[in-house]
Amino acid sequence: MKNIAIIGSGSWGTALAINLANSGNNIKLWSYNEEEKRIINEEKKCKFLPDAIIPDNVYCSNDFEKVIKDADFILHVTPSKFTRDTFKKYKQYVGKKPVIICSKGFEKESLKTLDQVLKEEMPEVRLGVLSGPSHAEEVSIGIPTVLVIASEDEEVLDLVQTTFMSEKMRIYTSTDVRGVELGGALKNIIAFCAGVAAGIGLGDNSFAALVTRGLGEISRIGEKLGGKRETFYGLSGLGDLIVTCLSNHSRNRRAGILIGQGKTLEEAKKEVGMVIESIDNIDVAYELGRKNNVYMPVIETVYNVIYNNLSPQEAVKNLMTRDKKSE
Repeated sequence: MKNIAIIGSGSWGTALAINLANSGNNIKLWSYNEEEKRIINEEKKCKFLPDAIIPDNVYCSNDFEKVIKDADFILHVTPSKFTRDTFKKYKQYVGKKPVIICSKGFEKESLKTLDQVLKEEMPEVRLGVLSGPSHAEEVSIGIPTVLVIASEDEEVLDLVQTTFMSEKMRIYTSTDVRGVELGGALKNIIAFCAGVAAGIGLGDNSFAALVTRGLGEISRIGEKLGGKRETFYGLSGLGDLIVTCLSNHSRNRRAGILIGQGKTLEEAKKEVGMVIESIDNIDVAYELGRKNNVYMPVIETVYNVIYNNLSPQEAVKNLMTRDKKSE
């Protein structure tokens, strides 16, 4: 039994809290929102997870110090764009406690991965990254899920793997922190593209091609940025790509469907109602590809759909009529 602090009470943070609490751990969950805290503590519900019931050994607070004080480790589960600012507010309480990044994305302003952001803020932080094919809706109701924990610290790997392992959760380990980070961040963009394809009525052939070529782009830019090629064909790459591209639970795919159906970006964001990491990171991936001279036609094309008014139908035509290439 461990005492675990979770920073972020959205769908994923709460789903992890439920899973770990059901395994007998004591969970303290941080929320920025007073009403959200009340609902979690008094009603034992999460507005993003209507089918889930929060166990009694989950306690929510708006106080960082109270949440972190007695924790064995910390799960950081805020949207990527809030990662640095949130970490600044609680890093004084971290000490030697491991911080496990459970968010997927980049810092838009710096083009940095989230492990780089935390290392900048606290160079001696004991860091891990938890990723893989996982929807909060399924984790919160006990559907078996398999994830990967990446860290350069063997004690962190063992601590997280041992704590999470159960009949409902299986954890593999990796030392490729950068690769696991990049796989989780970049797959959201391809899932958004898969949604656009569904929204304009393309079929299974198109979907399979998009996912395959999208994975190729993820692995090319991922290797260039320091990840290992094999990581992108594992849980945090291919695995997460499949689940995010296929499932209606995916907010990234849902946003893409809405764009494909003719909705504006703002209309799509409003209808989905939660942070859409792919939209926040499409321009980051485009810029990383440009700066590192990596050929990424799918990501370049979706960038032009979002930022240069290219229609989804014209985008498909452009991709299909490029110069001949070998695989």
